[in-house]
Amino acid sequence: MQQTHALIEALKRLLKARSVTYAELARRINVSEASVKRMFSLKQFTLQRVEQILVAIDSDFQQLALAVQAAQAAPTLITGLTYAQEKEIIEDTRLFIVAVSALNLLSLEQILAIYDISEAQAVSCLLRLDKIGFLELLPNNRVKLLVARTFAWIPNGPIHAYFKQEAYDDYLNSQFDGDSELLRLVNVMLSKKSTAALLERLQQVAVEFSRQHQEDARLPVEERRAISFMLAARPWMPQTFKALLRQ
Repeated sequence: MQQTHALIEALKRLLKARSVTYAELARRINVSEASVKRMFSLKQFTLQRVEQILVAIDSDFQQLALAVQAAQAAPTLITGLTYAQEKEIIEDTRLFIVAVSALNLLSLEQILAIYDISEAQAVSCLLRLDKIGFLELLPNNRVKLLVARTFAWIPNGPIHAYFKQEAYDDYLNSQFDGDSELLRLVNVMLSKKSTAALLERLQQVAVEFSRQHQEDARLPVEERRAISFMLAARPWMPQTFKALLRQ
C-alpha cells in the first residue's frame, strides 16, 4: 500500500511539474475528467494506463522512478492526531486558530493580519504544532504543513465536540439562502450495497475538496474565503416518527 501511495504521489508530482491539470490529462488520454479524478482518488491504475499517462505528459518510467524516490524521501504525512493532542489544541484558543489557519495554508504574515495575535504568540503556537508533528516550522517562520489530504479529526474527539456545539448554536442558525450557502436534506431508503456506494462517494467528495483547497492556496488570500461544509450520513429517523412506530 505504501508503494502504491508513493507511485500515485510520484505521478501527481510529474503532472504538477508539467502544469498538467486533471482536465487536461483527461483530454490527452481521451477519458472524462471524472474518470481521471476517480483513478487518483481510488488509486486504481493498470500498467497500461500508467504508461499512457506518462506518454501523454511526455515522460517515461525512468522519470517516474525518480519521482517515486522523491516521494518516498518526503516527510511522512499524518492523517490524524491523538486525543491528547486534539485536547491540547482545543484548550488554547490561539493555538486552535493557528492550527486551523495552517490547515488553510495561511502564512504567518496572513495570520497576524487576520487575527489579533502577536507575532511572538503565533510563533510559539507554530513551535508547539511543530513538536506535535502537525507542521514543520522552517527558517524565516515559513510553514510546511505535514498533514495528508485524508487528514481528519477524531470522531467524537475534542475538536469534533467543539464543532458540534458550534454547529448547533451558530452554524445551522442560517436560512442557507445567501451567497455561497447551500443546505440539502435528503431522506431515502437504500440497500446495504447502495448505502456503501453513497458513503464511498461522500469520502471521494471530501478528498476532492481537499485537493481543490491545495490548488486554491496559490491564490491571494483576498480571493479566498473560509467555507465550512459537513458531510454526514447514518441510519436515522426523527423522534416524532419513532414515536408512531408499531411495537
